[in-house]
Amino acid sequence: MISDGDLNNAHALAALIDHTLLKPEATQHDIARVCEEARQFRFASVCINPCWVQFAREALAGTGVRVCTVIGFPLGVNESRTKIAEAHLALSQGAKELDMVQNIGALRARDHQVVQQEIADLACIAHSHGAILKVILETCLLTDDQKVTACRLAQQAHADFVKTSTGFSTGGATVGDVQLMRNTVGQKMGVKASGGIRTLDHLRQMVSAGANRIGASAGVAILRELESNSSPHSAVSAAAGLNPY
Repeated sequence: MISDGDLNNAHALAALIDHTLLKPEATQHDIARVCEEARQFRFASVCINPCWVQFAREALAGTGVRVCTVIGFPLGVNESRTKIAEAHLALSQGAKELDMVQNIGALRARDHQVVQQEIADLACIAHSHGAILKVILETCLLTDDQKVTACRLAQQAHADFVKTSTGFSTGGATVGDVQLMRNTVGQKMGVKASGGIRTLDHLRQMVSAGANRIGASAGVAILRELESNSSPHSAVSAAAGLNPY
């Protein structure tokens, strides 16, 4: 887990961020910009829609930035075989992280075996390709008890992370949800906060609550904010690998 001291370190913060662009109107030019920003600032990954996976893999080749894409996004109601096919294709094209939306309706209906089996199938596929699986709960649509159940099912299915939100429903990440998720899964599983995280203070709150990955489209702005709060040249220029002198 990131230490409190790292919350002022541009490298450490950048390494937490999945630099995200999931808007349906995004063009190739937009995706190229996001990839260049991820390369410059050394974000953990770019998170983009599946049609851009191959382009992003080529744009990020040799940079160490991972390609993350979404499965069953944003509603989670695809048939499991559709999610599985989507995962296979994304992995074959170069994705190294998959953020899947769980079957929210099945969870709410207490069809826990359906939820767990789907996650387990996708986790197995991801791991066989050396990739990781994050499970999007869509916390704004769940009660606290349902959030706890979803976390436990994802953990039992060997997913690598639980994630708060798609950013396309009625709400995004909250400190309370991140704390609940971390308390449920313990320290051996990842927790990703996403949805509405646009400021440095908000990111720090999420990390302090237990998140060890942040999904955000405002990653560059957050690092710029850190730079403005720091001594000259110490933050973003360092994160971007630039010589400050």
